[in-house]
Amino acid sequence: MFPKNLKYIVILFAIIITSCAKRGTITGGDKDTIAPVLTGSFPKNFSTNFNGKEIKLVFDEYVKLKNVNKQLIVSPPFKNQPEILPTNASKTITIKIKDTLLPNTTYNLNFGQSIEDNNEGNPYQQFKYVFSTGTYIDSLKLNVKVKDALEKKTDNFVSVMLYEINEKFNDSTIYKETPRYITNTLDSLKIVTLDNLKAGKYLLIALKDNGNNKFNPKTDKIGFQKQYVNVPSDTIYEVELFKEVLPFKSFKPSQISGNKIAVGYEGNPKNTKITLKKGNDIIPSMVTKFPKKDSLQVWHREYKADSLSVEVENGSYHQNYMVKLKNQKRDSLSITAEITGILPFRERFQLNSSTPLVKFDESKINVFRKDSTKVNFKAQYDEFNREFFIDFDKEPSEKYTIQAFPGAFLDFFDSVNDTLKYTVTTKNMTEYGNLKVVLEGAKKFPIIVQLTDKDGKIKAAMITEKNPTVEFLALEPLLYTLRIIYDENGNGVWDTGSYLEKRQPEEVIYFPKEIDVRANWDVEQPFNLSTK
Repeated sequence: MFPKNLKYIVILFAIIITSCAKRGTITGGDKDTIAPVLTGSFPKNFSTNFNGKEIKLVFDEYVKLKNVNKQLIVSPPFKNQPEILPTNASKTITIKIKDTLLPNTTYNLNFGQSIEDNNEGNPYQQFKYVFSTGTYIDSLKLNVKVKDALEKKTDNFVSVMLYEINEKFNDSTIYKETPRYITNTLDSLKIVTLDNLKAGKYLLIALKDNGNNKFNPKTDKIGFQKQYVNVPSDTIYEVELFKEVLPFKSFKPSQISGNKIAVGYEGNPKNTKITLKKGNDIIPSMVTKFPKKDSLQVWHREYKADSLSVEVENGSYHQNYMVKLKNQKRDSLSITAEITGILPFRERFQLNSSTPLVKFDESKINVFRKDSTKVNFKAQYDEFNREFFIDFDKEPSEKYTIQAFPGAFLDFFDSVNDTLKYTVTTKNMTEYGNLKVVLEGAKKFPIIVQLTDKDGKIKAAMITEKNPTVEFLALEPLLYTLRIIYDENGNGVWDTGSYLEKRQPEEVIYFPKEIDVRANWDVEQPFNLSTK
């Protein structure tokens, strides 16, 4: 009996020991932070006399491809995208070349961050596979910095290109042909390196394009070096991206109301003349801008016809159209205030008219303080944008009533306004801040000084002809971005560049830090321009 009882005692003891053991959780060890390792490539990386159609890359663990279509940069570019397999996790990646390769040429396949391990997503940073169809590998480099000409933030995925200057090259080449060499800023790089170059003379450009590696002015931003660059070079070249202003062009018009026709356009619509005709009869009309759209509005008097001729002129541009007319509802006059409630000290009171005005009578417009005393004002009408401004000296913590009696405004269709009344108030000056900007080392004038918000919207702007001190009074409390524009032609606005005219955009310099303007604070900010 004893041996049998001993067996039960041993079992019970084991259960007690197990239940008393310290409980824990299996962690699986430290997180994998190591990128995949390339263990082999076929043909070998940096091969010469390459004449194959397939490349295999072998890694020490399972890898996957992420955004390879955006991340992979082939220089010189292939005409046809290579096929890259498999699409699932594997230790081997196969690249199938669909192009006829150029003779005696070094190719660079930069995978960016598209290769990563399957488990943790650790990328194989900027892996490059290089081969040559000739007897040697070209090894020269060129470094390029990319920035936006106007905005502080530069676009991602900007292509940086070199076009070889030879007997076939001309100014139209970048519109029709792909470059000799290319790289890309991907989603974060500000300075890029063009690798595996051969010695020579090149045109350097940058494109924010649709991926076809050719310049389309309608959609693409471009930056370029005016002078050709020579390789080899130790210089870090800088290119600034800008959007060109297209030559004016109109599109087929359409009727959008009983007294209005819309004409789409591209380019600069200013100084566009549009004439409506029925036979030899000219129909009285006015042209205004369609708010927030690339269209012009052609307002016309009532005319019984089933169609009208639309003649569009802008400089040397001339185009004729026919537009069919239908019985539609006509626009009528209404006038609304742009701002109600609190009127900022730096703003003018603005009215927007639904139809174009042809006359206003200041004697029928009054501005009153809360004590009913009249305030002198100046009136201005922007016909193209249908904006009417009433400008007057504002006092702190005041209430103003703007009143317009019937007949103050007459529109193109001989309609007049009813009685209009608006009320606005102003804040106490202690709710605003003041900023004095002292420009040091300016190389020329005039200078446009602008303050923008975090989204790049201009909140305040001033032009100085020669005074290095610019004061912004009564600013809303905000973190401001400060920039200056060297206004080369003195027109008061930033002007973009032109590739064909070899004209760079006007120079923009940003103050490196945001400026904190707080309520009831005075800030003086030196801005040294000589070091830029």
